[in-house]
Amino acid sequence: MDAATLVALRKLIDTERVLTAAVLVDKELVAALLPYAVGPDYTSLIVQVSGLARHAKGLQHGVSIGLLVHQAATPDLDAMQVPRLSVQAVVNVLERDSQAFDEAAARLVSRFPAASTTTALGDFRICELTLGRGRYVQGFARAVNVTAETFRALAR
Repeated sequence: MDAATLVALRKLIDTERVLTAAVLVDKELVAALLPYAVGPDYTSLIVQVSGLARHAKGLQHGVSIGLLVHQAATPDLDAMQVPRLSVQAVVNVLERDSQAFDEAAARLVSRFPAASTTTALGDFRICELTLGRGRYVQGFARAVNVTAETFRALAR
């Protein structure tokens, strides 16, 4: 992948603030809109989820899910040209009393100050979504495959 495409992909991940997750719950697909923070090396995205939410059942440790991050569709942008990343991810539910949980919570609170309340609530958990294979589409005839290595390259 060329340097300009990597820069554009990193900008998309850094700029957007919510992702759509597609998870399987009781043999049915469920979509959820989740605010996210970027992991320290761009190989993961960090989300929090309430245990009361239906999609929480699909965010279990080790499960593979689908993610979509896209630029906001505005009237001045052709909807068919919206830059977007669709990627598979593996869920890692972080243990509440761990350094990984504390670091992830700090990233969430840094990006979303109101998360200081929800990260302290017992029914909310934090998940690290490790990014894998997928597709990054910048627009018409500008699409590339992405892998875990692509995301590692974003941190360099």
